[in-house]
Amino acid sequence: MIRLDDKVAIVTGGGRGLGRAYALALAGAGACVVVNDLGVRLDGSAPGDQSAGAVVNEIRRAGGHAIANTDSVADPAAVQRLVDSTLALFQRIDIVVNNAGIVRSRPIEAMGDADFDDVLAVHLRGTFLCTRAAMRAMRAAGRGGRIINTTSGRAYYAPSAGTANYASAKGGIISLTGVAAVEGKDAGIICNALSPLARTRMSAQYLANDQDDALDPATVAPLVVFLASDAAAGVTGQVFRVARGEIATVTTAMGPPIRSTRGRWTAEEIAERIPSIIASTPT
Repeated sequence: MIRLDDKVAIVTGGGRGLGRAYALALAGAGACVVVNDLGVRLDGSAPGDQSAGAVVNEIRRAGGHAIANTDSVADPAAVQRLVDSTLALFQRIDIVVNNAGIVRSRPIEAMGDADFDDVLAVHLRGTFLCTRAAMRAMRAAGRGGRIINTTSGRAYYAPSAGTANYASAKGGIISLTGVAAVEGKDAGIICNALSPLARTRMSAQYLANDQDDALDPATVAPLVVFLASDAAAGVTGQVFRVARGEIATVTTAMGPPIRSTRGRWTAEEIAERIPSIIASTPT
């Protein structure tokens, strides 16, 4: 049985949906969990609801250990406060799950600067800030650690109108995950990313009427528990797609090259050959 006894985990966006499922599962496996959530609306406005506290109460009623935190992952000082307060209380950080996110769907031509910047600030910048602070603490402690990020199929295979900000952030998180895995390897810091499909507040416009039990956020949580555990040693730099009971790795693939006979192409030759180049792209 995989256990996380004596481990300390931070879960951002832990008050609802997938984050709540992760927090409950990590606590159920024995970890002490810091449930971080601003308690905002889906678009990031009106912070202050008690979602983080509600999850903490669930964990405590089940016999687990948890505290609530409402610091913003988009604010460097707040992220440092989150990490420092966790270290002050528990003397260690072993696991960070970067899950916080907001949505502001607009077509590119109608998307305001703030709509773009604010979404990247929470998803991409927030993941970077939490990863940086966690890696510093983990390296200093000398015990290694686990960082689990969140990306989306919108970034790599299913672009959707109105998601330029969200998809851009999630694409950046894939790259950030790879770099963190490389840089953390010597310190035993393992970094992976999830690309989950689940029925949550964020996915409601797409999945609200899909009652497939495999879309319950709790179905994704066991992978988080595994990746947070000692059993995942050596599994790093991976992106895992988790959807409807299936788990797969996601990679960036390059199709077989088509070479010019002269070593240089003309625009006309490219126009003639481009259909075969596109047709050979891996799916």
